[in-house]
This record gives sequence, C-alpha cells and structure tokens, in this order.
Amino acid sequence: MAPTASSGGSTLPSGFAVFTTFPDLLFILEFVFGGLVWILIASSLVPLPLLQGWVMFVSVFCFVGTTVLLFLYLIGAHGGETSWVSLDAVYHSIAALLYLSAAVLEALATILMQNGFIYEHYHENIAASVFSYAATLLYVVHAVFSLIRWKSS
Repeated sequence: MAPTASSGGSTLPSGFAVFTTFPDLLFILEFVFGGLVWILIASSLVPLPLLQGWVMFVSVFCFVGTTVLLFLYLIGAHGGETSWVSLDAVYHSIAALLYLSAAVLEALATILMQNGFIYEHYHENIAASVFSYAATLLYVVHAVFSLIRWKSS
C-alpha cells in the first residue's frame, strides 16, 4: 500500500485535495496569521523602519509565495513530479527561517517602543509579535512535514 500525502507520503495533492491533506492544510492558517502580521504592521506606528520594514517584507513575501504555491497546487501544475516536493520543502524551510527572524525583530521593536508611544500602537505591535511567532510555528511545522514527505519521495 503506497503512502498518501496526508500520512507523509511522497505525492503532492492537487485540486481541492490540498485542503484535506496535512501539511498542506496549513496553507489556510499561514494565510490567516501571515495576513494578520501584514495588516498589523501596516496599520501601526513604525518608529523603527529598518526593523519593521524587514517584518513587512517577510510577511508580504511569504503571503505572495504561499498564494502562488497554493494556486499552483490547486490547478495541479506539479503534475505529480517529485521536484515539486523538493520545492515545497525548500520554500517552507526558507519561509520558516525568514519568519523567525521577522518575529524576533518585531518583538525587539515592540520592547523598544514600550515607553513613550500611544497605547494603541504598542498593543498593535504586541499583536503583530504574537501573530508573527504563530506564523513562524506554522511554517516550521509545514517545513518539517514537507521535509518528511521529501525524504520519502
């Protein structure tokens, strides 16, 4: 019996099966948490443009990259080729590292702006920090299971 994508097998789903297999089901949560980071950084006061600019770049890059990858999975562009399994593993590993760096920098920016800023902006940055760590965790879990799928392919 061949392993399936939901149990860490070597095939990628296509069509709406993307929404029923793990780790590909995490695409939805990556959209939600990544989008929240993007919105919160865009709407908050940016006293440290270098730090928060990186967070914005990472959130937009990963949001667009995840959108493109999900769309390609939905239309079945991978055609069942194993090179796409490698692409999936590499993308999610890089996204996890980028989001980890962004989460740490956003937490640092939040700590540095604790005193002397409007209470609302401080809380927006706290929320952005929390959601960026949640997005990091999602990308790490997706990367780990994508690497397991890649190893078995």
